[in-house]
Amino acid sequence: MTEPTSPGHDPIALHRALDRLWAGKPGWGRLAAVNHNVVGVRFMLTALVFFAIGGILAMLIRTQLASANSVFMDAETYGQVFTMHGTIMMFLFAIPFFEGMAIYLLPKLLGTRDLAFPRLGAYGYWCYLFGGMILIGALIGGVAPSGGWFMYTPLSSSVYSPGINSDVWLLGITFVEISALSAAVEIIVTIVKIRAAGMSLDRMPIFAWYMLVVATMMLVGFPPLILGSILLEVERAFDLPFFDPTRGGDPLLWQHLFWLFGHPEVYIIFLPAAGAISTVLPVLSGTPLAGYRVIVAAIVSMAFLSFGLWVHHMYTVGIPHVALSFFSAASALVAVPTAVQIFAWLATMAHGRPRFSIPMLHIFGFFFVFVIGGLTGVMLAMVPFDWQAHDTHFVVAHLHYVLVGGFIFPMLAMAYYWLPHLTGKQPVQHLSNAAFWMIFVGFNVTFFFMHLTGLLGMPRRVFEYPTEFGWETLNFISSMGSFIMAMGFALVALDFILLFKFGRPFRRNPWKAGTLEWAMPTPPPSYNFASIPRVNKRADLLDPDTLGPYLAAGRGYLGMPRNDRMEVLGVDPVTGEPDQVVMLPRQTYLPLWTAIATGAFFLVMLFKLYWATPLALISIIACFWLWTRRDPLPVENDLVPIGHGLSVPVHLHASTPPSYLAMVLTLVADATLYISLLFGCLFLWVSAPNWPPAGFVVDVKLLALAVGGVIMSCVGGRIAARCKGALTMGSALALLGHLISTGLFLAIALLVIPAPSGHAAIASVFVIFIYAALHGTIGAVFAAHALWTSLGNRKAILSIDLRIGRLWHDYTAAAGISAAAFYLALQSLIGEGGL
Repeated sequence: MTEPTSPGHDPIALHRALDRLWAGKPGWGRLAAVNHNVVGVRFMLTALVFFAIGGILAMLIRTQLASANSVFMDAETYGQVFTMHGTIMMFLFAIPFFEGMAIYLLPKLLGTRDLAFPRLGAYGYWCYLFGGMILIGALIGGVAPSGGWFMYTPLSSSVYSPGINSDVWLLGITFVEISALSAAVEIIVTIVKIRAAGMSLDRMPIFAWYMLVVATMMLVGFPPLILGSILLEVERAFDLPFFDPTRGGDPLLWQHLFWLFGHPEVYIIFLPAAGAISTVLPVLSGTPLAGYRVIVAAIVSMAFLSFGLWVHHMYTVGIPHVALSFFSAASALVAVPTAVQIFAWLATMAHGRPRFSIPMLHIFGFFFVFVIGGLTGVMLAMVPFDWQAHDTHFVVAHLHYVLVGGFIFPMLAMAYYWLPHLTGKQPVQHLSNAAFWMIFVGFNVTFFFMHLTGLLGMPRRVFEYPTEFGWETLNFISSMGSFIMAMGFALVALDFILLFKFGRPFRRNPWKAGTLEWAMPTPPPSYNFASIPRVNKRADLLDPDTLGPYLAAGRGYLGMPRNDRMEVLGVDPVTGEPDQVVMLPRQTYLPLWTAIATGAFFLVMLFKLYWATPLALISIIACFWLWTRRDPLPVENDLVPIGHGLSVPVHLHASTPPSYLAMVLTLVADATLYISLLFGCLFLWVSAPNWPPAGFVVDVKLLALAVGGVIMSCVGGRIAARCKGALTMGSALALLGHLISTGLFLAIALLVIPAPSGHAAIASVFVIFIYAALHGTIGAVFAAHALWTSLGNRKAILSIDLRIGRLWHDYTAAAGISAAAFYLALQSLIGEGGL
């Protein structure tokens, strides 16, 4: 491989060459954009649109509750508005907004040009947009869900919620969660592998640590919700009784699966905002962040604890007292790492000289509001108090103090801090102070008085109340406060418009920060850095004013475009030393078409056009298959010069390429879903009524053949990955094994097992076997792709494909064996009578 071709060492020519490679297309070509700047801004703008819709719905709720016996809305309309307000704020605003923030900021903070998988980020955005449009379209059409944003069973079952209202929520949220899981994989791989040279783990910016922890939580926190949505939709569509106690199900299973996601989600929303504070506050205080390593330990421990207190929301459902004491202690203990971060921020301000700018004003608002929310959270963590306040407006007030205080105020601080970077202009700030005080005062008037209505016994989710209960005055005050807060947000929007129109231009780094995003021009170019920096100290203690011109002149790594390829630097995860060049794909419409195909599948399921399901699945597979096309790459063992006398391999020939790590993470999420499924089956076995049923016995010979098929696929994949001489034979063996196992697991599920609608035990075995068959089908696609590649003229780049396929083959074998083992254990423990 030759050295990069130089456009005369002219910085202007260098930037033009890079812009030609990285910039998007004009007109309709913008739909093909995969650059992280474009995708991140799209996420944030779309989330803000959904935030405005959710805010309007909140105003409707407060109008309804402002007076007793209100006739503003009837019960059904109020149920839809209430459900969609919570759904939009939790699923369509908070999480997607910080995803967009991370997608936009992380490459800049990490000193690189883009994320590890630009197409995956674009695909995630389109899935988010289309899923949100399904939900908003249902609201406009009057068929929005009305069972609450938590969709508790049996209220959301087909018996009590006929029609497609609940189906819209279940399928729409699952569609949106594809976006969240895509973002989680992309963020983790980017932070681990795509960084500036020399940026070891202990030199990463603190925001990267926050997002690494958050993305890991998303990876293992969202699959239980996806599983619960699938099981409930399967019950509604095909009458499989997972939540029906008359047929061996249990409504509490939904609560367990939902809150396995729901309580970690609170910290998934809070931690990115806390990461923004940990980044912004030291700059505005003029001193480095106090307790960097302690904060990293605190957020890791908070993530760990958050998965051990989901029953915090289920104290009143009849949980044994011993379990209640455990979850109550865990709920109180999680306040410790939160307090560690707050004290670290206070220490940072104490060591510096805070500038009382608009971002700092919003940070102070965060401190005030979030501390109150934390104190009421500790109160609700105590079982005796929670029994009194459960399902009252006290809980509503606590929720909003934590989530709004923990997200909205940091979000506004972040916006005022980083909007100059995005726009190249500083805010005028004529309206900024007034907007803050209207939001701050309006928020506290709205939600502080809800504590009082809750203590007076007003339950959540009621759409009307009688006058004699004494709640009307407090509710009227809360409603007035909500309109003040809404006007404050309107002033913020106007202030941002004025910033874009009349903001003051600046040259570089107006805040005098020490992070890498200020070492580039503003607004940022599509490629971020003309060359990749080397970092020799912590990435928030740098000198962007000196580093910026050095990188702009192409003096760092990858300082020149090479053969019209978009390149970023891959590094060792721990030390940060360069170990590969990652070549990124160009602009493409494939993410959009793949998202459209995915959306078609969910619409087919929503309107129960099951005959079209195979066509939708084939179109999705075909679109993803097209993603595997690659431009010609250097032959194996070629080393690519990156500058400063260093040469490294292309990522396809490296030992740990980003795609391999992405498959590992995907399987972690998949395994979490599968473990949640097994947990659900065991929970029903232990807790649900009417167990065991009389039933059936599956032929062990068929099970043995199915297990033999997945083992054959595992062996074939390993042969293909290890021995290139046996490449075609190994891939063919893997393909044959997957076809055998898929056919047998599917045949057992559809032909041998009795009607799964008869009992939850039968339905559990049915779904587990379908899960094994589905993974066998996907494994067959991997094996077929390896065969197609090996028979063509692309053997030089086949190694990573085979290694990724081997991971899937191994996991499929483990899933198939465990499915058979689960059935045999269930059958043997129940007794000779069978299931």
